[in-house]
Amino acid sequence: MTQTAKRIGIVLFDGVEELDAVGPWEVLAYWTQTHPDDGWTVTMLSADGAAVTAAKGLVLGAHGALHDAGPLDVVVHPGGRGTRALVSEPAHLDWVRARRADVPLLTSVCTGSLVYAAAGLLAGRPATTHWSALDELRELDPSIELRPDDRFVDDGDVVTSAGVSAGIDMALHLVVRLAGAGRGREVRRGIQYDPAPPV
Repeated sequence: MTQTAKRIGIVLFDGVEELDAVGPWEVLAYWTQTHPDDGWTVTMLSADGAAVTAAKGLVLGAHGALHDAGPLDVVVHPGGRGTRALVSEPAHLDWVRARRADVPLLTSVCTGSLVYAAAGLLAGRPATTHWSALDELRELDPSIELRPDDRFVDDGDVVTSAGVSAGIDMALHLVVRLAGAGRGREVRRGIQYDPAPPV
C-alpha cells in the first residue's frame, strides 16, 4: 500500500443487509489487498465506530466512525431494513450530503439509494434499487428516472445498484472504473464469481 492510497468507505448501520456490505467488501478487499500497488484501500465505517447488528443477525465490526473517517474517495452505502430509519435521521442525511461535496464517487447497494434520495442526491438522475423498493424510491423523489431492469446504474459521480447480490456486480464495475477491465477480470476470477444459478 502506498502512503497516498485512495480510500473507499463502506457504511455500516444496524439493519444493514449482510450481503449488501460484505459482497462489495469481498470484491474491493480482494482487489486492494492483492494489488496494493493500484493505490487503493477499503474500510468499514459505522456511525460511532462500534459493531452493528445486520438484518439477519450477523454482527459486523467497523474499522472506524463515519465522522472520524478522514478523506474518502468512494463511499459505498448498502441497503437493508435499517435504511428505513436512516431516511428520516437528520444527522445521517447531513453526513451523506456533506460527502456529496468532498467525495468524488458515491455508490449505493439495494435500498441504500433510498438514503441518497432522501438526502436529495438523486434528483433528476437515473437510479435503481431492490425491485421491491422501486415505489418507495419514486415516492421519496418523483424526479428520479427509475431503471428497474438494470443491475446497476452508473451516472458518473453516482452509481446505484439493484438488490443484495447486485452489489457484487457494482463493486466489480468499480474495480473496472478505478483500475481497468483487466484488473476487474482478475478480481472476478480471484473470488470465483461466475453466476450460474441452480434454479
